[in-house]
Amino acid sequence: MKLRLGDTVIPPLRRLRLYVCGVTPYDTTHIGHASTFVWIDTLARTLEHVGIAVEVARNVTDVDDSLLAEARRRGVGWRALATQQTYQFEDDMRKLRVGRPSFEPQSREYVTEVIFLARALMDRGVAYEREGSVYFRGVDVATRAGIDEDEAIRLVGERGGHPDDPNKDHPLDSAVWQRSAEGEPSWSSPWSDGRPGWHAECVAMSTAVLGLALDVHAGGEDLKFPHHAYEAAMAEAATGVTPFARAWMHVGTVRLDGHKVAKSTGNLVFVLDLLQRWPGEAIRLHLLDRPWNEGWDFVEADLEASAARLEELWAAGGDPATNEAAEQEVCRLLVDGLQTSAALDLAIAEGGSAARLARQLLGLI
Repeated sequence: MKLRLGDTVIPPLRRLRLYVCGVTPYDTTHIGHASTFVWIDTLARTLEHVGIAVEVARNVTDVDDSLLAEARRRGVGWRALATQQTYQFEDDMRKLRVGRPSFEPQSREYVTEVIFLARALMDRGVAYEREGSVYFRGVDVATRAGIDEDEAIRLVGERGGHPDDPNKDHPLDSAVWQRSAEGEPSWSSPWSDGRPGWHAECVAMSTAVLGLALDVHAGGEDLKFPHHAYEAAMAEAATGVTPFARAWMHVGTVRLDGHKVAKSTGNLVFVLDLLQRWPGEAIRLHLLDRPWNEGWDFVEADLEASAARLEELWAAGGDPATNEAAEQEVCRLLVDGLQTSAALDLAIAEGGSAARLARQLLGLI
């Protein structure tokens, strides 16, 4: 079967390399995080079922401005905070039946690879050093993404890109390596005692773990620009391998009261809290019973309907009958664009082995 994600069709493969942007561990897992990782887990389960060996790398961004700021606010060490919050995140994932990834690289372990990346970009004339920091020239990144320059600058500013940095040649240039301020973690480099830039961290981790190009790169819709756009531009400029990713999987934004669920705004629903009131399987089904690439509004009362739908699926699977045609159709619907709602409808209607397969592929058992 050919995998379809949005408008991209990937031909049959024996091995699929999937990189998903993980968490910055400075607070526990919110429902927006959970949505992305549940979808990735479902995709991996489905592809494994049809005979594709899936390697998933899900990183932990444990060297980051937001993490450092939160550690200072709490008066704790940044490593201690990252370790504690990473543990909580992994426990939340376990309760949502999200399998462990093949690789879970941590940013702090890939600093040397970021230095190599910075050197490669400078050697190719697409990055420059200024006052101990190395900047990637990013003017063309917005053009490639089809985003107006003023809008791109606004988005970069909102997402920690510091377009007003006086050391930059252009507001859209992006730090590959940045000189550390006093009290921040730092590593030695040819330019300064500093630390990696955000986009560069993911380039270093993904290429080191999975190779110079990916089959699928995934993450939330909000990462499409600037993060994923800069990742692709840096990776392609440094390695000469294009495209960086055959397919992009941008999971739809989860909103609360009409606003994006995000740590930066405090507009959050924590998985840890929901698990006190709802089974993990019901939460997981609620996240999956919709188009993967469309935004939606979370309303906790709607979990009641998801819990009832879960009961229907379990009851349908109690029928001992085997229906190979229905099983094949459930599988086809998932491989062809992750049509989870249609697969659930069919599984409940047909029952028997089709319902049991749907439970398995959707990670509900």
